[in-house]
Amino acid sequence: MGSIHVHSSAASSNESNTFRFIVTNMVYHLSACAEHKSISLVMLFARAPLRIPPFCQHSSCGMLNEDFSLRFSWSAQERTAKATTNAPGFCHQKGCMMDTAQQIVTQLAHGDFAAVEQRLADLIKPLLPVEALRASWQGIEQQVGAFQELGKTSVVQTPQGLVQIVTCVFERASLDVNVTLNDAGEIVALTITPVGTVEQQANATYEPPPYAHPERFHEQEVQIGHGTWVLPGTVSIPQGNGPFSAVLLVHGSGPQDRDETIPPNKPFRDLAWGLASQGIAVLRYEKRTKVYAASMRSERDILTVKEEVIDDALEAVALLRDRPEIDAQQIFVLGHSLGGYLAPRIGAADPQIRGLIILAGFARPFEDVILDQMTYVLSLSVPDPVVRQQQLAVLKQQVKLVKDPKRLPTAAASDLPLNVPAAYWLDLNAYHPEKVAQTLKQPMLFLLGEGDYQVTREDFQIWQDALGGRSDVQFIMYPGLSHLFMPIEGGQKATPATYTVAGHVAEEVVNEIGSWIKRLSNLPLPQ
Repeated sequence: MGSIHVHSSAASSNESNTFRFIVTNMVYHLSACAEHKSISLVMLFARAPLRIPPFCQHSSCGMLNEDFSLRFSWSAQERTAKATTNAPGFCHQKGCMMDTAQQIVTQLAHGDFAAVEQRLADLIKPLLPVEALRASWQGIEQQVGAFQELGKTSVVQTPQGLVQIVTCVFERASLDVNVTLNDAGEIVALTITPVGTVEQQANATYEPPPYAHPERFHEQEVQIGHGTWVLPGTVSIPQGNGPFSAVLLVHGSGPQDRDETIPPNKPFRDLAWGLASQGIAVLRYEKRTKVYAASMRSERDILTVKEEVIDDALEAVALLRDRPEIDAQQIFVLGHSLGGYLAPRIGAADPQIRGLIILAGFARPFEDVILDQMTYVLSLSVPDPVVRQQQLAVLKQQVKLVKDPKRLPTAAASDLPLNVPAAYWLDLNAYHPEKVAQTLKQPMLFLLGEGDYQVTREDFQIWQDALGGRSDVQFIMYPGLSHLFMPIEGGQKATPATYTVAGHVAEEVVNEIGSWIKRLSNLPLPQ
């Protein structure tokens, strides 16, 4: 059993200006994907009367259950938590979250898609009109049959936020409906998965890749920055006296954690442990939009990538430079996706950075990347071209507005891609990464997986056209690897389902990065 699961990673707040997608088995009808600010939704429901027994002890709910009990478990290693009840609901006090989750199931099962649409956060509402919700529901109805009843409920803390899970029994299968709300009680993610999938992913123990050797390094918790935006991070330090070359990992879009977790995968931990095993120190950290999503709301209308990414990356470089075990002359920045797109801007802001590593960094205008990704994902999940064009029509108008220098400054966020305010787009419109890269003196390494559908050969060609004549710039493309630089089953072009397959960053990628850093640092290469 599968589902599309493209998930706004602004899970705790729809006010974050960037979002990250997560995708599960792409079988069903609707999706909307843009890696950097992507949202998509698929419902698996069928129309049938619902039975919702009383479930909540919270006095204001009026839905009491004398037999209610709660079990809570916590995994310190994985920073995950799970709450489970013996009754088909769980009150989270603020907005009675499980009440909301069951109401959503009720509305979908009764075909009240307009009510569900009203619950959506602004950032995903333009992409999920009533017609799209209805088409998704009808497609699922054909596959799993009519809804029968609600089963158990639970709440699971994931790297993307607190997920409320309602197990639903259908005619031919039981499935989990997973709901994530922001602080305003609006839906920022609504997915359906096989029973237990979210819990399994959230509580899965990280298994190091074969090339990681934890005995060769140790880790320390650090704080990045000062004042309002202090961020927690982890530095992986090789065993020995140093000083060591070091690399900073800069996330893709969205409120990312330090491991750039996309359940069940942790590509930044793979990179950190793999490179530290080779004698290179690595710093990774929680992104500002993850740690301070709620408090950044007041700055939403003026937020740009400077506040979202660049300022904190520069603070992290400064932290590395001040550590005695780090060689201050050999600090590198590795940017993935949005981080790769912005790497030239980071390098320009700090010319002492030794070199830049761009992993799947796009070079096309951001709004074009969003539209192309959406078009591709819809081509996989919506066979009717007329329906696809209808679902893309709003986004195309929004992209057109971003490119209009006269109208953009006064445009409302609701009229722009993914409800991101004009200030963000105005800033990016003035940034041309390949042109900034041409002005830099730092060496650069560009890597791309051939199977990546989010950042494509077109992006790679833009970088090559701008920098291909330089002897200190290297380009490598890897067959059969995805946007996460993990192997794709079948070795062909990735789909959203690719990201839910457990894996690790390919060893050849880690080795290439390590060797490149060592060559520039005049360190011995592995034999």
